[in-house]
Amino acid sequence: MLIQQGFKYRLEPDAEQRARLRVLCGHARFVWNQALAECNRLRAAGERVPRYNPMSKWLTAWKRVPETAFLTEAYTDNLQQKLMDLDAAWQRYFGRINGAEPPRFKKKGRSRDNIRFVNFGKYCALEGRFVKLPAKLGWIKFRRSRKIQGRIKNCTVSFESGHWWISFLAERTVKDPVSPEAPSVGIDAGIARFATLSDGSHVEPRNSLTRTLSRLVKRQRALSRKRKGSNNWKKAKAKVTRLHTHIANCRRDFLHKTSTHISKNHAMVAIEDLEVRNMSASARGDAEHPGRNVRAKAGLNRSILDQGWYEFRRQLEYKLRWRGGQLVVVPPHYTSQTCPECGHVDAGNRPSQAVFCCLNCGHEGHADEIGAMNILARGMEKWRAEGQDTAGAPAGCLMAQPGSPVK
Repeated sequence: MLIQQGFKYRLEPDAEQRARLRVLCGHARFVWNQALAECNRLRAAGERVPRYNPMSKWLTAWKRVPETAFLTEAYTDNLQQKLMDLDAAWQRYFGRINGAEPPRFKKKGRSRDNIRFVNFGKYCALEGRFVKLPAKLGWIKFRRSRKIQGRIKNCTVSFESGHWWISFLAERTVKDPVSPEAPSVGIDAGIARFATLSDGSHVEPRNSLTRTLSRLVKRQRALSRKRKGSNNWKKAKAKVTRLHTHIANCRRDFLHKTSTHISKNHAMVAIEDLEVRNMSASARGDAEHPGRNVRAKAGLNRSILDQGWYEFRRQLEYKLRWRGGQLVVVPPHYTSQTCPECGHVDAGNRPSQAVFCCLNCGHEGHADEIGAMNILARGMEKWRAEGQDTAGAPAGCLMAQPGSPVK
C-alpha cells in the first residue's frame, strides 16, 4: 500500500533568508489574487472558470507587462503551484465537496502565507538539520525533531504565528495491512462527552477554547484599545495570534491521541455524518425576523466548533486505513431516540440530555451510549448493503441483526 505522510518542522532562516521568503510569499499571494480577480470577472460575464492550463498562460503574459514585471524575480514553480491550488479550490466549490465555498482573496497579514517547492529530489536537498531550497534561499536550518520516513516528493514553507515552518510530503510503500483482531465500535460525538463508544466507555472533551477563553478575551480587549497599525497594536495582535495557535495545537494534539487510540483497538468504526456547518449556524436572524436565545445559541456554536469533529473523522479515516480497518459513516437521524431493544422511535424516549427511557418497552440507559449502539448497528447494516458479509468483514466485527441489541 502506498502511504503519503506529512512531516512538519520549525524553520530557522537567517535575516536575509527571511526577507527572501517574505518576497516569495508576496509574489505567490499576488498571483493568487490576480488570477482570482480574473476568474471572478469571467464568471460575471457568464463565461466558465478556466482550468490550470489556461491560467498558466496568464502568468506568462503578466511577466511581460511593465506593471507586473516584478514577477520575473519570483520562483516560477511557486507561482504555478498557487495557480494549481486555485484550480483545485474552484473544483472543490463546483463539486460541492464538503460544502466548499468559492475561493477568497488573500490579504497580507490576514491569511497564512505559504509556498511550495516540487520535484524535491531534483531541485532541493536534505542533509542533517539543514535543507537546501532553490529561489536563492540556499541551506536553511530546521528543527528536525523526528525522522522523515519515505521519499520526499515536495515541501511547503509557511509563516504562522510569527514563525516559519517547513512541511515535507513523503511517500513510502508498506505491506498491505491486515485487519486487526479487534472488535467494532460505534461512536456518538457530543459536547458533554466528546466521544461515547458503544462498549460503554467515553472520552471527556478537551475544550481547548473554553479553557483559554478568559485569556483570549483579555488579549482581544487590549488589542481593541490600540491604534490600528501602531507598534503596540502589532505587539498586541501577535499575542492574540500566539494564543489562537496554542488553542489549535492543544486541540490537534488531543484529536491525534484520541484517534490513534481508537484506531489501534478497533477494526471497524461507525461514526455519524454530522453537518457541522448547519449545526453551528447563527440564530441571530435579521431586522424583520430577529432570532431567539441568540446568546445561548452563540455559546453552543462555540462549543460545537471547539470539538473539531470533522478533523477527528478525517484522522480516524486514514489511521484506520493504514492499520487495515475501516471507517463507516452513517446518517445521524434519530440515533439517540431509537430504542436498541424494540426499535421504537420517539422524541420522548430521551427526556433529558443524558437519560434514555423507552416509552414502549421501558429500556433505560445513557442517551449517548444508546446513540453509539444505534450508530454501530447502522454501520453494520451499511457494511452489508455494500455487498459484504460476515466473512468479508474486518476481524472482530460483530454482525448485528436489524432491531437486535448491540453489545
